[in-house]
Amino acid sequence: MSKSQEPQQADSHPQPAMREGGHLLVECLKAQGVDRVFLVPGESYLSVLDGLHGSGIEIVPARHEGGAAMMAEADGKLTGRPGVCLVTRGPGASNAACGVHVAKQDSTPMILLVGQIGRKMTGREAFQEVDYRQTFGDLAKWATQIEHVERIPEVLSHAWHVAMSGRPGPVVVALPEDMLTEPTRVQPGPLVQVASPAPEPEAVIETAQMLREAKAPIMILGGSRWTRADRELAERVAEAWDLPVAVSFRRQMLFSPAHPCFAGDIGLGANPALIERIAKADLVLLVGARFSENPSQSFTLLDIPSPRQKLVHVHPGPEEIGRIYTPSLGINAAPGSFLRALSLEEAPSQQAVRGAAAHSAYRAWSHLPSPRPEGEGACVDLHGVLADLQELAPHAVMTNGAGNYAIWLHRYWQFERWGAQVAPTSGSMGYGLPAAIAAKQRLPEREVICWAGDGCFQMSCQELGTAAQLGLALIVLVIDNGQYGTIRMHQAGRYPGRQSGTNLLNPDFAALARSYGAFAETVTRTSDFRGAFERAQAGAGLALLHLRTDPAILAPTKTLAQLEENAQSSGS
Repeated sequence: MSKSQEPQQADSHPQPAMREGGHLLVECLKAQGVDRVFLVPGESYLSVLDGLHGSGIEIVPARHEGGAAMMAEADGKLTGRPGVCLVTRGPGASNAACGVHVAKQDSTPMILLVGQIGRKMTGREAFQEVDYRQTFGDLAKWATQIEHVERIPEVLSHAWHVAMSGRPGPVVVALPEDMLTEPTRVQPGPLVQVASPAPEPEAVIETAQMLREAKAPIMILGGSRWTRADRELAERVAEAWDLPVAVSFRRQMLFSPAHPCFAGDIGLGANPALIERIAKADLVLLVGARFSENPSQSFTLLDIPSPRQKLVHVHPGPEEIGRIYTPSLGINAAPGSFLRALSLEEAPSQQAVRGAAAHSAYRAWSHLPSPRPEGEGACVDLHGVLADLQELAPHAVMTNGAGNYAIWLHRYWQFERWGAQVAPTSGSMGYGLPAAIAAKQRLPEREVICWAGDGCFQMSCQELGTAAQLGLALIVLVIDNGQYGTIRMHQAGRYPGRQSGTNLLNPDFAALARSYGAFAETVTRTSDFRGAFERAQAGAGLALLHLRTDPAILAPTKTLAQLEENAQSSGS
């Protein structure tokens, strides 16, 4: 080989360029298909912020780390791959913990990247120092810290595997500031795809036999790792086996409400007829769900540890099978894998009786009544609001946080389309607005409506600034009854006449929204809602409607006076 050829051969396989660890981390995010990150900037990860500049990854600058984390969780809920949140050390990570908790209880894949102090200062309680492995040990599926720049691709690859495998959940990765500024030539790893656990053929055959023998079966759907195709499979299986189907708490988009086998959702304020149907079932087919406190009606519907009903529990996380309920048959499988296998089993020819009866009971329960007649000083009735929305925005994506106002939405709204519901099973207040921001970015062609109580809204109302900065056309409905309504309801039922700590002095929410450049109106009468909503839609930008509701009406079927009267009579 001549000397003139040697430089050409060396140039044909050049070494990767040196760059900082923060830039390598951004390359790793791109390798995982990340197109958007939610963050509050901090000096502890300046190298990552610099790497994001011009990277093609969209930056969503939230106003509070809790909002950023909830946005990332909602994004992961909609895509099935981890939403990514970046926050700074100490207070930043502490603020983000609420979003990590949502991701844990909702089984949502999420990655929280946390800036960290320099490694040489560890253990001295340096400025904003936190041991993230210890702090997030219970909230996250895995909490770790990258000590060496060369291991960034390895750790992030494992983080994606952990977040998406089995029962999905959040992963927290701490990034020491000095590690991020070290130079490296290491390259990103490949796109992570996780295995989908499939059922044993014998287990599917046994499930089919149990269904043939059952007289009063019911299928309950929940959890994560679902796709649009899985929902269609569930509907075909239900129809073939004449199987009533309920969906778990805030998982209403997993089954069409118009399907003749749909029995309704089982959660807070559930249909008593549905609760009775599950209690009297001889076979419960639980697919993807954990059946925790809210859907199980405070762990009363299935006996623990041995349910009186036959129980087939299908779950992608093997640790969840038998964790609370000992099943007659446990199947470690993702929902789609199981339903695909079950759909191949021959179902007996039968008349559609069981599904039809369950669906009829659901239709009666979810029938939207007429709003109350308006009188002097009337307030907005949410029955009327929902009636108008069914005509004006029937296919909207609905997001909400926690509060009694959501009972109207969950009971009466038809979550017909895939992705139509983004809500926290964890019951986290403040979730609705961050989730709406994430949903509108991920589904820009869909109309997005955020439901938020006055207390719920004020836990993340500063994210109106984020929505305005991004130019997002979403509509926020603030349901204002001047109190923490859920807690007020519990007080009335347990301590009648002794209100404590639940009153709220609220701002002018419409004026607050207008200060961010949004269209906003205050609505005090049900009859005025339709026009206000049509004006909000016509504006094609950020909009907020401040709905003043009656503080005495705490749920669709409960008033403050009724609760206190019942509590007093039972106490006497």
